[in-house]
Amino acid sequence: DLGQGLGRLVQTLKDQLPAAGGGWGSWTPPGLPPGPRPPEEADVVVVGGGVVGWSVAFWLKALENQRHGMKVLVVERDPTYSRASTVLSIGGIRQQFSLPENIQMSRFSASFLRNINEHLGVPNEPPIDIQFQPSGYLFLAPLERAARLEATVQLQREVGVQVALLSPTQLKEKFPWIDTEDVAVASYGLQDEGWFDPWSLLQAFRHKAMSLGVLSCAGEVRVCLSMSSPARGSPKVSVTPTSMSPQVHMPDSREYQPVACAIVINAAGAWAGELLGAAGLPGELCQPLLPIQPRKRYVFSWHCPDGPGLSCPLLVDTTGAYFRRDGIAGNYLGGMSPTEEEEPDTGDLSVDHDFFQEQVWPRLARRVPAFSSLRVRSAWAGYYDYNTFDQNGVLGPHPKLDNLFLAAGFSGHGLQHAPATGRAVAELVLRGRYESLDLRRLGWQRLEEGKRLEEDGVV
Repeated sequence: DLGQGLGRLVQTLKDQLPAAGGGWGSWTPPGLPPGPRPPEEADVVVVGGGVVGWSVAFWLKALENQRHGMKVLVVERDPTYSRASTVLSIGGIRQQFSLPENIQMSRFSASFLRNINEHLGVPNEPPIDIQFQPSGYLFLAPLERAARLEATVQLQREVGVQVALLSPTQLKEKFPWIDTEDVAVASYGLQDEGWFDPWSLLQAFRHKAMSLGVLSCAGEVRVCLSMSSPARGSPKVSVTPTSMSPQVHMPDSREYQPVACAIVINAAGAWAGELLGAAGLPGELCQPLLPIQPRKRYVFSWHCPDGPGLSCPLLVDTTGAYFRRDGIAGNYLGGMSPTEEEEPDTGDLSVDHDFFQEQVWPRLARRVPAFSSLRVRSAWAGYYDYNTFDQNGVLGPHPKLDNLFLAAGFSGHGLQHAPATGRAVAELVLRGRYESLDLRRLGWQRLEEGKRLEEDGVV
C-alpha cells in the first residue's frame, strides 16, 4: 500500500511538471514504468490491445454514445506491437468461409471497411486509408474436394456473396500463369475480398476509441478471483459473487495496480487461454478448459519478375500453400500452415527458412511455374490464436463467471472479423443480447457440449 501510495504521489508530481522535451516532464524516476498508469477503477477492462481488443473498446463507446459515460480501459503488454498478431498478419479479408457465422462476420466487416471513415474518422483529422487491394481470393480444389467446395459456394451465394466457380479450362483462361494439373474446380471471390494494411486498421480503431474517451496503458494483466463489488458507476450488469479481478503488472517494474471493475473482456489473442489458465480457478470453474493456444506461422517474402501481374489474387492451393501479390514490382508474400506433427516451437518468433525451401517453395513452383526461379527476400513469424477444438472464435460470456467475456480463438481470421467481433461483444455487454448478428453458436456452450463447428476455410 505504501509503494502504491508513493507511486501515485510521484505520478501527480510528474503531471504537474512541464512536459517539454528534455525537461523535467520527460524524466521517469528509477523503478517506475514509462507511460500512463492504469486507473484504480474502470467499468470495463479489455485485456489485449490488438485489433480485436480495440474494436471492442470502440464499439462499447460508440454504442453507449456518451462522451463521459462508461470508463473503458485497454491493456496491452506489448506497446511496441513487435510481437502482435495483428501487425504480423498478411492482412487478408474474404467472404469465402463455410460456416454461416463466419460468412456473416465477413460481410459485416467488409461493409465496415468500405465505409471506414464514417465509423472511425475523427473530425479535423486526415481520412483513413487502409490501402485495400480488391484482388479476391482463389481457392483451388482437387477432385476429392470438388463437391464440398461447390456446396460451400452455393451456401455463400444464398447469403449474397459474389463468388464464381471456375472449371480448369476457365481457370487457365483467366489466370494463364497457373498450372491446372490436379485442379478439378476453383472458387474466385468477385467482391469484398483482397487485403489491406493491418497496422492502419489497428491505429484507426485505437485513435477513434481514444477520441471517445477510452483509456489505455501498457502492462501484463493477471486475473484472480474476487469477492468485491463492482466499481462505482459501473453499468448494471449482474456480477456473481465469484468474479474476475484484474491486476496490471507494469513493464520493467515490480509494481502492479489492481483495477476494480465490473467487466473483464479477454481479447488476449494467442494468450487468451494462458490468461485464463493462470487465474488459479477452482476445478469446477475452469472446465471445460479454454482450448486456445499460440501457434507460430511463417510469412515469406520473395521476388519473381516473371510472376503473376496485377490480376494476381490471394491463391490458396490444393496443398494448403498460399500466396498473394505484394505491391506491383514482382514481389509476393506467402506460406502455409504446418501439420500438427510439425508445429514449430512457440517460445520465440524465429523463422525456419528450411520450411520454405522444403515445404512451401516446391508446392508454389508446381502451381506457378514462374516461381521456380524466385528469390527469397525476407521472412517473419507471427502467432495464430489457435482454437484446438474447432478453429473458430469463442465469443460471449464465461458460463460460470458472469463478469468475464471472451473474444479470441479465431485461428487466423481474427483481423478480418475484428469489426464484427467488437460490435457483437459490445452488444452483449451493454444490451445482454446479440442484435446485429446472431453469433450464439460461437459461445462457450459448444465447448461444454463437445459440438464442433466445422469450418473448411482455415488457411
